[in-house]
Amino acid sequence: MTTAAPRTPFPSPDNVVVTDAGLETWLSFDRGLDLPAFAAYPLADTTDGRAALDEYYGHYLRIAASLGTAIVLDAPTWRANPDWAATLGHDRSRLGHLITASVEVVHRLRGSWNSDQPFLIGGAVGPRGDGYRLDATMEPDAAANYHSFQIQALAGTPIDVVTAMTLGYVEEAIGIARAAEHANLPVVIAFTVETDGTLPSGMTLAGAIDATDQATNGYPTHYMVSCAHPTHFAHLFADAAPWTSRVGGLRANASSLSHAELDEALELDRGDPDDLAAAYLELRALLPSLHVVGGCCGTDHHHVEAIARAVCAR
Repeated sequence: MTTAAPRTPFPSPDNVVVTDAGLETWLSFDRGLDLPAFAAYPLADTTDGRAALDEYYGHYLRIAASLGTAIVLDAPTWRANPDWAATLGHDRSRLGHLITASVEVVHRLRGSWNSDQPFLIGGAVGPRGDGYRLDATMEPDAAANYHSFQIQALAGTPIDVVTAMTLGYVEEAIGIARAAEHANLPVVIAFTVETDGTLPSGMTLAGAIDATDQATNGYPTHYMVSCAHPTHFAHLFADAAPWTSRVGGLRANASSLSHAELDEALELDRGDPDDLAAAYLELRALLPSLHVVGGCCGTDHHHVEAIARAVCAR
């Protein structure tokens, strides 16, 4: 197979790009907000909700501005797909309105960005179901059809890239990449892994990246690992295999607990920001394309600032 050059709105891998962190855990644990279905997108439709989102995103704008880096902020649309929306009583018309409102929160902030570094807007797309437990799966064509509603809605907004996060099996990743290509949008695919470094489906990360590239002619801009601690996957990159050059971003968890343990935890495990930053530095030495750095569950601006400062100082 000849792999096409992927579309990318990002600066070169030599330039650090700051992204955000664990939005939903920050809203729940730090701001005490009730998030039914762990969905943040409905906040974009209320004054108080938008204020909370502005506060959250403002931390990452400050970090990027202080370090002189580019930034990509993902709109709070990770749960904004039809199945999760239905659990909240939102039909497709309402969901489309809320997707637009969610992107507008970040787009408005871009209007006040004074740096000469790029400010990218990502449209976050999450799995149809629970990314940790694969109770039901789809073939790629079904996944493309399912996710096309959200991705087409995002295509009508000022986003620069689709960011598909916490994906647990390759067929859904392929479908999302195809739906993004159909919508003429670049896409980043972020797989999650278990404590042994394999996807919840049991596939290896290398296998998942290679299979997605094979099925999409290399369409994704790059890949990320999300919602796992570096101790779960750092060993995968030790041999510098060719597939590792496709890993361009990292959004790790603060905690080294497993997905099952995190689901049962009553308190947030924030880990140690400096330890997490040190792990990112070790990974950047192994991953030549790693330049987008942020966090996932349990992380906040303190973690991302420690990571970004460490990476920029290297």
